[in-house]
Amino acid sequence: MAEKKSGKKVIAQNRKAYHDYFVDETYEAGIELFGTEVKSVRAGNVNLKDSYCIIDAGEMYATGIHISPYEKGNIFNREPLRDRKLLMHKREIMKLHGLISQKGFTLIPLSFYFSGSHVKVELGLCRGKKLYDKREDDARKQADRDIERYRKGKMGKEY
Repeated sequence: MAEKKSGKKVIAQNRKAYHDYFVDETYEAGIELFGTEVKSVRAGNVNLKDSYCIIDAGEMYATGIHISPYEKGNIFNREPLRDRKLLMHKREIMKLHGLISQKGFTLIPLSFYFSGSHVKVELGLCRGKKLYDKREDDARKQADRDIERYRKGKMGKEY
């Protein structure tokens, strides 16, 4: 029998989402892609910036994921910004629908990766950050960097 690959190869990440939102929980979902889109994904031509998920009639769709057209594809190339269906169990979709109907929650694609030979999307259940939260996070990160620099002795001697 052939063995399956179990590696996780990250293709694209949505770093802006961690800056703009508090990520409460993460979920894994499959994504419905066409052949030329998969080839473009393998080449790393994916942009997750400004993407989000919607739930309509018991099905979940990702909106705003930009997958560049495959260079060698011809008539089989699809629209780069089309809505793509996400694959999850109905029970999970209904649970997420109940959560995002609450005030302030949204589903954001955080990363795109290969799990074996399948393309997967990591979704985050997120709450929006206010401006002062962003400033607080930036200040904390800067303080951590300064402490680490000081520990390593790269900060220099003070007289």
